[in-house]
Amino acid sequence: MLTHIDKQGNPAMVDVAAKQATHRTATARSVVVLPDEVLQYLVNGELLSKKGPVFQTAIIAGIMAAKKTGDLIPLCHPLGMENCAITVEVNKQQEIVIECTASITAKTGIEMEALVGASIAALTVYDMCKAMSHDIVIKETKLIAKTGGKRDFKRG
Repeated sequence: MLTHIDKQGNPAMVDVAAKQATHRTATARSVVVLPDEVLQYLVNGELLSKKGPVFQTAIIAGIMAAKKTGDLIPLCHPLGMENCAITVEVNKQQEIVIECTASITAKTGIEMEALVGASIAALTVYDMCKAMSHDIVIKETKLIAKTGGKRDFKRG
């Protein structure tokens, strides 16, 4: 069943008026692949560019974007997040792994906020590194886990 379509087949926001508020969390991950000519600027867990510290800037951008999700995605409810945390790490494959975890006590979920936060953090890495190389790939963005609401989800 498509939840964002009304009985007449028109786009509609989901009516959550009758739902109970529950504590909800969501974690999303974006993976960015950087070429060696960019990774050479990795120093003590931070990527330095002429625009400044890449990972720190990406964290701030991701949090700011997660707070604006209701303005960016047409049928998302505007939510006042209780928390949003973003981590940026380099994995064994030399990929940049960005995780955004958001939480709220509300009548609707927060997975879109986590996905937007991770996505915009990844796009910020791209933006800050594109002067060094355009051979940058945002490989994937996906929901890792969510709790609260009708059903929990955890990617295996």
